[in-house]
Amino acid sequence: MLPLEDKAGKQEGKSWSIPSNLPQPLFGMPGLSINGAITLQAMKILCISDHIDPLVYTNSIKERFGDIAMVLSAGDLPLEYLEFIVSSLDKPLFFVFGNHDLKDYQYIKKGPHSATSREFPFIPSIPPGAGAVHVGSRVRFEEGLIIAGLGGSMLYNHGENQYSEWGMGLEMLKIIPGILFNRIFRGRFVDILLTHAPPKGIHDKPDKCHWGFKLFLWFMRVFKPKYLIHGHIHLYDLSEVRTSRYADTLVVNAYSHFVIDTEEKP
Repeated sequence: MLPLEDKAGKQEGKSWSIPSNLPQPLFGMPGLSINGAITLQAMKILCISDHIDPLVYTNSIKERFGDIAMVLSAGDLPLEYLEFIVSSLDKPLFFVFGNHDLKDYQYIKKGPHSATSREFPFIPSIPPGAGAVHVGSRVRFEEGLIIAGLGGSMLYNHGENQYSEWGMGLEMLKIIPGILFNRIFRGRFVDILLTHAPPKGIHDKPDKCHWGFKLFLWFMRVFKPKYLIHGHIHLYDLSEVRTSRYADTLVVNAYSHFVIDTEEKP
């Protein structure tokens, strides 16, 4: 397991804070403070993106990652790879799509009602990646964690699953009701934001394809997730920055694979 690092230091910026006089949750959860830091239950989370890692795609995956409680995929991976991980580890896996490996994007995006054979539309079928759960533009509560997903990359060639800042804002609007629901009933908005693209100015690159979204910075300041896990930015040198802190959030580049231990202090 790679150690969590904070090489970039805390990013400073003007904060928009949640009022402290919000109503208390109807059903609080142990170990989670409302206006202070979020304390997640102890678990290890396998984060993956963009590259089929031979350390993961192997018959010894269960020996190497047997203590994993959950898998999060930040995009640009074939669904067959996700299916292999789910069937091997028998753990929940949640994913968003990136800007590549999109052959099943429309099929999955339409939801369970569309899970029928392409050749025989009246016969139910199991789509690729069976067992993996798509959380793009959705909010999910699993294993005591609130997970929200926002897939896709910055608009650069008008391809599928690419968004302008405005377009990403429309996708973000889809998850706001679920986040507010969790604030009322579980005492906090969200624990993990799973994205493909990084936030603006954190791990992103100068070419437009690899720009980050400014909206993710706003999201972190307002909703204070414990982690933002992204992909899209390939790491070819182990000395490159993989984790950075912004406000109360640890931003993690999941390229290839990375293990988060929620017991470790970021």
